[in-house]
Formats: sequence, structure tokens, C-alpha cells
Amino acid sequence: MKKALKILGILIGIVVLFIVCGALYINIDGIPNYEPKNPDYKVTITPEKVERGKKLASVLCVHCHQNSETGKLTGREMLEAPQFGKLFSQNITHDPEYGIGKWTDGQILYLLRTGVLKDGRYSPPWMAKLPHMSDNDIESVIAFLRSEDPLVAAQAVPDKPCEPSFLAKFLSHIAFKPLPFPEKSIPDVDTTNKVALGKYLVFNLECFGCHSGDFKDMNVLEPEKTKGYLGGGNPIIDLDGKIIHSANITPDKETGIGNWDEAAFIRAVRFGMKENAPALRFPMLPFPELTDYEASAIYAYLKTIPPINHKVERNIQQ
Repeated sequence: MKKALKILGILIGIVVLFIVCGALYINIDGIPNYEPKNPDYKVTITPEKVERGKKLASVLCVHCHQNSETGKLTGREMLEAPQFGKLFSQNITHDPEYGIGKWTDGQILYLLRTGVLKDGRYSPPWMAKLPHMSDNDIESVIAFLRSEDPLVAAQAVPDKPCEPSFLAKFLSHIAFKPLPFPEKSIPDVDTTNKVALGKYLVFNLECFGCHSGDFKDMNVLEPEKTKGYLGGGNPIIDLDGKIIHSANITPDKETGIGNWDEAAFIRAVRFGMKENAPALRFPMLPFPELTDYEASAIYAYLKTIPPINHKVERNIQQ
């Protein structure tokens, strides 16, 4: 009996040693690096693509990358997800030294599709990846980044290095890996099909990331398999540094949006108002860039997903 306990103790000790060594390795190694790629790809810039790209970037990129001091996309401190560490978004203006002025279109495309930067560094969980966006839309985003819009005009502002937490490092080694680069073209969504359009927008505007259970459980390749898909509860930091939880936007009648009508949903999404009271909380901002039709498409899609009965306490000052 004593011998068996001794052997068990040794085995447990070995397991603990492996865990400790693994944790030390992850903590020292940090965010992993991968082989960088530079696909042969060149964007044709047209006014129409720049306009479309700015609309998409206004929802996807501007909130995180716009600096209040420069007024441009030179990066800022991101306080919304403290569980991932001390975070800063990067300079994505035309500046050749500090921005993306020397990046090729292929390198930008590869980053947006896979999450791998031009030097091989992995862009961590807080950076949006776009594996579902149509080829035309992602080309439009790149066209905007290449445009003469003041938001992306060259600004020599150095990036501030992020200080990722152990959780961010761990997830980047274990769960969040570079996404596969698409092997075939991704067509435009059928905009006449409201449910399909709504699904496309929920996927590509990353609504599911914030509105599901937790960032660490995001399934970027198959969003609908994300744990607690759109059921809310994800802990996020507000402007006062307090933890709030994202709203349940499933069609559950008791705890979600099951009793909302379409008009109320559109007002909340586009203008942040519900019955003349605030409907949104930072970091969720209104999306005036969306049309009524696009907002109603999101509503139509949300009405088709499985309801989740999950009450999320609200703390908006009325």
C-alpha cells in the first residue's frame, strides 16, 4: 500500500512538474510566431470600393484604432478586455516606418484572413479576423486603408507594445491559432435574403464575440458553435473601469430580444436609443453606418437562432 502511494505521489509530482514547466514556457515564449506569407495580390482602388471599405472599417477598425489625440488610426490603449493584459491597438496609417505604408496588399490580406502579421507574429485574440468576409468586401477594406482618407493619412506615431496576460499567451498557444487562408473565392452575400445578410453581418462585424459567453470561447471559424452563442454575459470594461456584461440578443422572450419589435431593434443598433433611453453601453456603440435594411436583416437572423434563457443585469443610467 505504501509503495502504491509512493508511486502515485511520484506520478502526481511528474504531472505537476510538466504543468509548471509548460506554464513557464508559455509565459516566457509569449504570443507565438508563425511563418509569414505574402500572397500575390493587388487591390484595384475605385471610389466605390473606398466608400464601401470605409463603411466596413468604421464598424470594424475605427473604434479600436482611432486615437483621440491624433484623430487618425494611430492606435490607442484598449481597456475593454483587461483579462488579456495591457493592450494597445497599432498604427495602421500610411506611415512607412510606424504604420502599414510598406506593407503589400497581400500582407494586409493575409493578416485580415489569418491573423498573422507580415513579420510572422500572431495577432492576438483582440484583433478581428475575417475568414467569412467576401472577397469584394475585404478588398474594399484594403482599398480604404490605401486611400487618401484623412483617417489613414501617414502619422509618425510609434506603436506601444502590448503586455499580454498569461491567459492571452496560453490561449494563443492552445486555442487561438492562425486561421486557414481561403483556398477558394468567397462570394458576396445575397442581400435580398435578409436572414443570410443578417448572418453575414453578425459574423463579419464580430457581434458574436462580444455578445456570447466569453471572448476566450470564441469560435471564429464556426461562430454558431461558440459557447453561449449570442446569449450575452461576456465581462467587458466600461468607461468607468467597471465590469459590465454584454446583452443577451437571442430571441428568448424573458431574457433576450424575443419581445422586441423590428423598429425598436433598428433604433437601438443604429442610434443607441430604446424608448428615449440609452440602449447601449460602452464599448458597444451605435452603428449609424448601417442602413435600416441592414439592421433589420440582423434582426431577422437573430430571430432564427436558438433562444438562450440567460438574464444579464443591466446597469445603464436611465
